[in-house]
Amino acid sequence: MKIKKSEETRTRILEAALAVFRERGFERSTMREIATAAEVAVGAAYYYFESKDAIVMAFYERSQSQMRPEIEALLDKSKTLEARLRAIISTKFECFGPNRRLLGALSAHADPEHPLSPFSNETKTIREQDIDFFSRAVADSAVKLPSNIKPYLPRLLWMYQMGLILFWVYDRSENQKRTMLLYEKTLKMILVTLKLAGIPLLRPLHRLAGELLEVVYGEM
Repeated sequence: MKIKKSEETRTRILEAALAVFRERGFERSTMREIATAAEVAVGAAYYYFESKDAIVMAFYERSQSQMRPEIEALLDKSKTLEARLRAIISTKFECFGPNRRLLGALSAHADPEHPLSPFSNETKTIREQDIDFFSRAVADSAVKLPSNIKPYLPRLLWMYQMGLILFWVYDRSENQKRTMLLYEKTLKMILVTLKLAGIPLLRPLHRLAGELLEVVYGEM
């Protein structure tokens, strides 16, 4: 019972923090305001989360945990690469929808040196789990690509997703219609490009593309 109560308190603080972030913005919010909203002492708020950054990390981890079963189920029943990519990306939009403004505020922390950056060491586990979704989508779809390019495709698709999400958080059009249009058009362009990539006449470009990707993702 004590463990359950502790989990309930932690969840209450997290939910209160997200509500405060939405209303006040991430930078202007304080731990004291979060504690007040959660109806706990400030010390209790710090007991469960040492900082606002820790709260955001918990938000990232919970979001990933919540999305995983749905994405995996959709990947299981999807037959084409297009359907699999839609399963991953559309689920992200749906899950993050209530916190779009918060993601917009956090997008200022893109520097890999910042712990909340999607490119930081602190978020590496979440990032790699996300890339694994794209790895599975590519593998299950039997995409035919040159051997020097195919290993990089999941990371490139993850980067494509991140670009869409960044555009989405700043999209002021009604119901983010511009983002949805961008999503539809660019996804079709990617699928056509992948089909063309297997043409033998493009081998000189394959070599150059592979060399470029090796420079960008040298750790691979």
